[in-house]
Amino acid sequence: MQTPITISSLTSHINTLFEGDDVLRDVWVTGEVSGWKRATSGHIYFTLKDAGAAISAVMWKGNAFRLTWQPQAGDQVTAHGYVGVYPERGSYQFYADQMRPAGKGQLYARFEALKAKLAAEGLFDPERKRPIPVQPKRVGIVTSAGAAALRDILRTLSLRWPLVDVLLFPTLVQGGDAPIQIVRAIQAANRYSIDIAPIDTLIVGRGGGSIEDLWAFNDEGVARAIVASAIPVIAGVGHEVDFSIADFVADLRAATPTAAASAAVPDRAEVMANLWAVERGLAERAEDLLDFQRGRLDQLAARLDRVHPRRQLDLSRQRLDDRIQRLHRAGERLLTRRQDRLAAAHLRLGALNPGRVLERGYSIVQRPDGKVIMGPDDAAPGQELHIRGATGEYRAQRLLV
Repeated sequence: MQTPITISSLTSHINTLFEGDDVLRDVWVTGEVSGWKRATSGHIYFTLKDAGAAISAVMWKGNAFRLTWQPQAGDQVTAHGYVGVYPERGSYQFYADQMRPAGKGQLYARFEALKAKLAAEGLFDPERKRPIPVQPKRVGIVTSAGAAALRDILRTLSLRWPLVDVLLFPTLVQGGDAPIQIVRAIQAANRYSIDIAPIDTLIVGRGGGSIEDLWAFNDEGVARAIVASAIPVIAGVGHEVDFSIADFVADLRAATPTAAASAAVPDRAEVMANLWAVERGLAERAEDLLDFQRGRLDQLAARLDRVHPRRQLDLSRQRLDDRIQRLHRAGERLLTRRQDRLAAAHLRLGALNPGRVLERGYSIVQRPDGKVIMGPDDAAPGQELHIRGATGEYRAQRLLV
């Protein structure tokens, strides 16, 4: 007869067989999740099953912390780990160290279901969205303290609007614990705004990643915390192509964390340019007003000047001077006309002077009795004639013809 062994020895032997099996110590399994429970210790206990079998499973806290999404009952998952013995119950179980959805379809289905539910409640309505303050004094940030997204947000805020005060409310942004931490961070920001100092705008977000990485922002609790926030919320989750439930319920959706920071504060360069433009406009309007008032003052002064007695005396003197000048000009014109007429008469008289005719080469022929010879019949042949020219007088005799 074989020597009996203890239950502990038998269990240890079975466990050795499990550990020595190449399949059982490094295996990927797929199945449906049920009985999902997170203990206060941080460990997760659940069951994986299919149509023909079921296996208890556990994920220790260290691995559960890295889980980027929260499976729900009925989800199909693919998990990696090993199969070992649980001595206290004398059973075997699956020890998972990794887990992911068996297909993207079920995550998208859950996304669309929650989206439809919240939309039906009116949480996406534009009328519910609040305006983002244009020049906030204080901005709160809900994101991971060590994330690149935080550095991008802080750098953008500093470059665009260095006057703003920035408060960080740190939280996990992925993993099973992320949703509740995000909710608590949003609530902490609102308490700070009420009890300590008002926060004008709250940025909630993280950098890019897979749908599993971003899944915390598709959590219903996170969505309702954003809706309940008394502080206007800008959601900046993932990259431009990523959309989350948080984007839909936020007061403003930004494509990235950097874009969220840009939307939260003004650009100081633009503000300065606008201020300069306003200053120039005010200066121009002030100058225009001064010019208008100067014009009115000049008009009033001119009106006063026109009715002043000295002005009237000056005008009378001016009119007298004008009349004297007009008389002088009239006398000068009359004298000029008389002189012109005298000169014309002188010219006419000169034209009638016989001496002027003689100067042009003509001569006057006279008989001794002084009669001017006008033709051959006025002098007899051999008769003595007297000829007067421009340069002197001559005696001549008519020859026989």
